[in-house]
Amino acid sequence: MSDTSNTTRQQAHLDWDEQGQPLCAQFNDVYFSNEDGLKETRYVFLANNQLPERFATLEAGEHLTIGETGFGTGLNFLCAWQLLEQQAVPGARLHFVSVEKYPLSRTDLQRALALWPELAPYAEQLLAQYVALHPGFQRLVFAGGSVILTLLIGDARELFGQLDGRVDAWFLDGFAPAKNPDMWTPELFAELARLSHAHTTLGTFTSTGYVRRRLNDAGFKMKRVPGLGKKWEVLKGGFIGTAETSEKPWFARPPQPSGPRTAIVIGAGLAGCATAASLAQRGWLVCLLERHDAIAQEASGNPQGVLYLKLSAHHTTLSRLIVSGYGHTRRLLERLQKGQDWDNCGVLQLAFDAKEAQRQAQLAAAFPADLLTNLDRSAAEIKAGIPLPAGGLFYPEAGWVHPPALCALFGQQANIQLQLHREALELRREGDHWQAWNGEQLLASASVVVLASAAEIKGFSQAAHLPLKRIRGQISRLPATAASRALSTVVCAEGYVAPARQDEHTLGASFDFSSDDLTLNSADHASNLQLLEEISPTLASQLNAAELDPEQLQGRAAFRCTSPDYLPIVGPLADAATFTEAYAVLSKDARQVPQTPCPWLDGLYINSGHGSRGLITAPLSGELIAAWLNDEPLPVPADVAQACHPNRFALRALIRNKS
Repeated sequence: MSDTSNTTRQQAHLDWDEQGQPLCAQFNDVYFSNEDGLKETRYVFLANNQLPERFATLEAGEHLTIGETGFGTGLNFLCAWQLLEQQAVPGARLHFVSVEKYPLSRTDLQRALALWPELAPYAEQLLAQYVALHPGFQRLVFAGGSVILTLLIGDARELFGQLDGRVDAWFLDGFAPAKNPDMWTPELFAELARLSHAHTTLGTFTSTGYVRRRLNDAGFKMKRVPGLGKKWEVLKGGFIGTAETSEKPWFARPPQPSGPRTAIVIGAGLAGCATAASLAQRGWLVCLLERHDAIAQEASGNPQGVLYLKLSAHHTTLSRLIVSGYGHTRRLLERLQKGQDWDNCGVLQLAFDAKEAQRQAQLAAAFPADLLTNLDRSAAEIKAGIPLPAGGLFYPEAGWVHPPALCALFGQQANIQLQLHREALELRREGDHWQAWNGEQLLASASVVVLASAAEIKGFSQAAHLPLKRIRGQISRLPATAASRALSTVVCAEGYVAPARQDEHTLGASFDFSSDDLTLNSADHASNLQLLEEISPTLASQLNAAELDPEQLQGRAAFRCTSPDYLPIVGPLADAATFTEAYAVLSKDARQVPQTPCPWLDGLYINSGHGSRGLITAPLSGELIAAWLNDEPLPVPADVAQACHPNRFALRALIRNKS
């Protein structure tokens, strides 16, 4: 399913009244009450959903999920966050899912939130992460993981239709039904009902009879209650219907793991460290096993990695995953040391031939300009600081990252125990626990295991069937010169070159599907130098590329790990043989949906196959695994999660009758 909302994303246009209150020009309506917006929020949404009492009864490790139609200025979100801190015990969490078709600019958001000084501590944290919010699902994490915001940028019905999750309380806060009827349709209410359960409540500022009747039709029981100030009445109620599910068993959520919230994560590269951090933030005790003497020693150990978004104008599942993952990673980078560990210097993808120029023109038409924009040759040269053979597509918020620094940031969680020189070779299930073994040595035991060791996971019998393959990649490190330091953005063609970090440029990278040898070789260095020549003959000259001896160049080689469809493999693992037996009917009729429960390997998950996109997809994939293990709303659309699911390969084999 394509996400057409990507093409229609617009920013909110605000007017400001004499009291400094914001009004939305698109709908000619206010964002909150002119009399007392805070009081209105606390009454209509917090009190009418019984949130003070519900937060107070949460136990450590438990969470409450709020769904909202209309993020606006974020006022309701910040009030809910403040209430959680006031009422809940440490370790209780809030998951807030909100949709916004017309997000405010950061400047407007800052001005609007300045109206509420008592919310300043929360507003500052929201503003700090208010970057790279592009169409689709965007995940923001606050307060060490105790508050999670999943912001859906685009059309409400479409995006809530893609949400996989259960909502405990609804805030219906679109603009007035008469001014914004699309936020009050039976189709949208049907999606809210699908996401609700027997204890779901709902509050809204409107008391319109049409809204009340349509909500009742959808399965809610709504009643009018007194309003505040000039507002005579508002609506509150709860869900009394039956939430319908059409889940296919092979993509259904596995049972929640029993026993202590303990996990083993195997592999301390980007995928493993990110997964460990996402679990630790939710109170899990994580044992992170790494066979080397430090984290980030393989593909995640390069000096510079590029936030390069290879997108599709058709908004494919991979493309939507990339936009969501890019935003999540980009917000994480704000916590690192700029210049040393990362730089949002931008990324320029050259239009090196007519076909690429055509592809870029389609992308520029399909995505908003704050994500990517087309530059002619002159503008591209100004951005890059060097002469170039062509213009291209510029990603203004992107740049380069030092991947080990990001891994180290993830590893700082208090609940993570890093164990180095520990190579897990075998997994055994004992009762309700998994055990990681190396020969006769028991390395660790836990309720859950996440395999995050790239293609090495095929060494475990439980994952041996997964079609992961290794690709050797080699980068070259070139000493900066006085002239080359003018390079001010990452430039990509068939390869890439990054601005200097610690007075060295990273150049690369080769792709070799056949080599198992990680020894540096001069042929790949020579190939990288040729890629540099294609990017910019002038820069190649400034770096004295023609005089460099490939035999003497410094660099690094590592294996990337990828899957046949170039999507990562993320999610719960099933028993391969039993899966084929359970769903054998699919080989005769692919339209069948047998109700046989999936034969899950309880508590066993995988986060792998990220290829050259690990910086963008691995951190969000850690959040995806944590969402499954904590029964939270998924951070990506349901069809994107299914496209990354480990079961997709066994499913395809059955349907093609190749099992």
